[in-house]
Amino acid sequence: MATMTSLIGLINKIQRACTVLGDHGGEGLSLWEALPTVAVVGGQSSGKSSVLESVVGRDFLPRGSGIVTRRPLVLQLHKTDDGQREYAEFLHAPRKRLTDFAAVRQEIADETDRITGKSKQISNVPIHLSIYSPHVVNLTLIDLPGLTKVAVEGQPESIVQDIENMVRSYVEKPNCIILAISPANQDIATSDAIKLAKEVDPSGERTFGVLTKLDLMDKGTNAVDVLEGRQYRLQHPWVGIVNRSQADINRNVDMIVARKKEREYFETSPEYGHLAHKMGSEYLAKLLSEHLERVIRQRIPSIIALINKTIDEINAELDRIGRPIAVDSGARLYTILEMCRAFDKVFKEHLDGGRPGGDRIYKVFDNQLPAALKKLPFDRHLSIKGVQRVVMEADGYQPHLIAPEQGYRRLIDGCISYFKGPAEASVDAVHFVLKELVRKSISETEELKRFPTLAADLAAAANESLEKFREESRKTVLRLVDMESSYLTVEFFRKIHLEPEKIPNKKDKDQAPTYMDTDHHLRKIASNVSSYINMVCETLKNSMPKAVVYCQVREAKRSLLNNFYVQVGKREKEQLGAMLDEDPSLMEKRSQLAKRLELYKQAKDDIESVAWK
Repeated sequence: MATMTSLIGLINKIQRACTVLGDHGGEGLSLWEALPTVAVVGGQSSGKSSVLESVVGRDFLPRGSGIVTRRPLVLQLHKTDDGQREYAEFLHAPRKRLTDFAAVRQEIADETDRITGKSKQISNVPIHLSIYSPHVVNLTLIDLPGLTKVAVEGQPESIVQDIENMVRSYVEKPNCIILAISPANQDIATSDAIKLAKEVDPSGERTFGVLTKLDLMDKGTNAVDVLEGRQYRLQHPWVGIVNRSQADINRNVDMIVARKKEREYFETSPEYGHLAHKMGSEYLAKLLSEHLERVIRQRIPSIIALINKTIDEINAELDRIGRPIAVDSGARLYTILEMCRAFDKVFKEHLDGGRPGGDRIYKVFDNQLPAALKKLPFDRHLSIKGVQRVVMEADGYQPHLIAPEQGYRRLIDGCISYFKGPAEASVDAVHFVLKELVRKSISETEELKRFPTLAADLAAAANESLEKFREESRKTVLRLVDMESSYLTVEFFRKIHLEPEKIPNKKDKDQAPTYMDTDHHLRKIASNVSSYINMVCETLKNSMPKAVVYCQVREAKRSLLNNFYVQVGKREKEQLGAMLDEDPSLMEKRSQLAKRLELYKQAKDDIESVAWK
């Protein structure tokens, strides 16, 4: 099994790492809150600071009137070998060893003011202090602001409640061991520390009671009933402390000497002599250290369970927002190409029916194109007057002898030219659908949400390609229309010529042609042209979708990002990095998650390497 030194040292190490990350309690169960801690609670002038200095054996805490402790002080004590020099280190000033404990006191005051200012406000951001000394036991204590009943000058009226809320946030945690400091020269029933401890720990299982100022009680009175648990019973024994007097403090009496005087006081006291072996600051430190080690050992399975759960949650969140990207050019290029492939996959799923949207292209051909073709003004173009005008103009100064071939051709050309409008409209409609699918695909590609610049570059490149595909498609469908004009289907007109012509009845076959005959002739021409145009319409209705799909949809699936790939391959490291810029808040979140993940993994390794030895 692990030794006391290794377990408490391990918890100290994890607590320091938590503090660096700002993981020192708050909403939800953090690793800090899962670690057993000893919180020192007491009212102002209860002797709380003197108890801590007695445990450490050094003067190191700021003193004065009013609220001196305005930030939690996480005090980690590390026992060193006899003869080694004592020193202190602050987490906010690493590698700076302080051997002058007056400088430690000043640094605590300065660091408090750095966060709270000199306005006597309080802050829940802890100061982290480690003291290395042969005169201490391995122990971690959290010194909290003293409970008060009245705000003094320069403090907001809310300070009383603010302090209680801060202290309560620590001591109400189930893993917190409460060191309740009460002065013996006051009624224990009025003790602020005991009152709060009773509220958060009614069974007394987590509370250690400490009585200070035993030497200052009125003559003829003592605190034996309290120390023996008859007046207020706790699960753990009460410990009496005799601090240095104000005169000793003023004379800078050495703490080691003060400890000796404390031992002598209890050993020679007629009231407390029978309890001397369980009294004093040295006994208190040893008692707390042994208890803390036992609690740590008991909590290890639940701590490891919390660590494993949190590691899984952090990994899941990192997977959701994306892992960090390496800084070399190859890794950046690879990342960009991976994003492109992810986008391309989503885009193809839209086209092929795996996602909605691609069916709109089919609707262009099945609904919009046929509807547009039906609306073409062929009837107006092939009216009797229209046919007559075109035929006459086509013949020039010599009228046609048999059939108005040039008139037919001009009438057909005029009709076929109407197909260009629906042809180009179909191209544009499909282009619009493809652009919308590009937009949707980018928004639905989870990997791209991290990189707005890359997403914008990708959209621009895809739309540029779509424009090229549209232009090629437009040229192709117009060629199909022009092809119908450039070479007419001769067989169609030969069949018409072989069909018997129905001529209106004439009583005299030698009678000269009438207006009615001419009208019938023009109607026949219009009918023939209309039939031919209907045939062309069916042909184009089938061939134009093929051309559009071939030039736009097929190319979008095959080569939408080809030009983008070429351009990306030519870019330098800095340019690639610029494409992979992220939202700063997302980058900061990932950084914090990565640090927390490293903390929890390291904590798990450390605990497993120590806890089961």
